[in-house]
Amino acid sequence: MVAPTSSKLISVTLRVWRQEGPAAQGRFVEYKAANLNPNMSLLEMLDVVNDDLERRGEEPIAFAHDCREGICGTCSLMIDGKPHGPHRGVASCQTYMRSFEDGAVITLEPFRAKPFPVQKDLICDRSAFDRIQQAGGFITARAGSACDANAIPVPKGQADLAMDAAQCIGCGACVAACKNSSAMLFVAAKVSHLGLLPQGQAERDRRVLGMVQTMDEAGFGNCSNQYECSAACPKLISHDFIARMNRDFLAASVRSAFQAESQASGGGA
Repeated sequence: MVAPTSSKLISVTLRVWRQEGPAAQGRFVEYKAANLNPNMSLLEMLDVVNDDLERRGEEPIAFAHDCREGICGTCSLMIDGKPHGPHRGVASCQTYMRSFEDGAVITLEPFRAKPFPVQKDLICDRSAFDRIQQAGGFITARAGSACDANAIPVPKGQADLAMDAAQCIGCGACVAACKNSSAMLFVAAKVSHLGLLPQGQAERDRRVLGMVQTMDEAGFGNCSNQYECSAACPKLISHDFIARMNRDFLAASVRSAFQAESQASGGGA
């Protein structure tokens, strides 16, 4: 739970991962950040530190951000060894300086995973998620206008589950938290939110097979069912979706194998 609002200024020491480029040797560098408003976000604190670095003629700390409202997932940081910081259900941009004690030492580093290579400082390349999404995270059915699409009956339970899965912002915290760098929670959420709706049924098998294959090709590890992923997820997406995806994948694999055998024996599609 976030600490109550305070007006007392605080000072912290930052241990920040600095790395000039993908092939460069990285290291931790310490910076002092003084007289901080405890109600500023962690990203606003980094803005203040960067302003000071630029005034001194030093290279500012590179970090990724966009909406700063916990929606886009761009602000992915390891804060004191935890994806997105000390609180549950929030992104890095929603972590405030009042979460830390005056005089605290805060360690900031990028997400660590082979499929997420570090580009510079706190920025890693998460385009592997884009490739997984492109492999099947869409539908090609003509849904018509909003009225036509909304006319398709969807049971409330299915709609609620689909909405729960669709909350995934693709930040990669699940990968960073997992000792195997597994992307199963991300893929399960993307597979499930379409597979639970009638519009996603036509490509259901092709979707799960394509996205899982692309996930494996990207180098993500296997799930070992320890659920660090759901604990670190800023949208608190349940690991139950992984079991749902596994069932879909098994069923799709069997149907795909049967169809291939039928075609090979001359039985047609």
